[in-house]
Amino acid sequence: MQFDTKIAVVIRTDLQTWQKLNVASFLTSGIASAFPECIGEPYEDASGTKYLSLIGQPILIYGADSPALSRALDRALARNVTPAVYTEDMFATTHDAANREAVRAVSRADLNLVGIAMRAERKVIDKICDGLKFHS
Repeated sequence: MQFDTKIAVVIRTDLQTWQKLNVASFLTSGIASAFPECIGEPYEDASGTKYLSLIGQPILIYGADSPALSRALDRALARNVTPAVYTEDMFATTHDAANREAVRAVSRADLNLVGIAMRAERKVIDKICDGLKFHS
């Protein structure tokens, strides 16, 4: 199945594994909240046990160093794509309001980005992520 849109998550490659997983989880929640239409139907197994809905399209996860991550953010914003962001400062917070305050306290040029996620038309995501490799 070909989707008209793509979801891309770009995560800084020098993070610890737990940090990468944490960042990916938080960033995809931003996509789900901004684009509820990307959520599929609930799941149910053959026994009738019900499970939660998931995002119903593939999520591509790219790796990047700090400069490439900043470049991807700039490319997204230049194309009117609003990304979800996760900064290194957010690892030290303990709740959602503190996360927002950590981002609000720093200008965009000085954000210590560890990840971004975005959903847009396929060609737009391809241009934003041009030159990035899938995370390994």
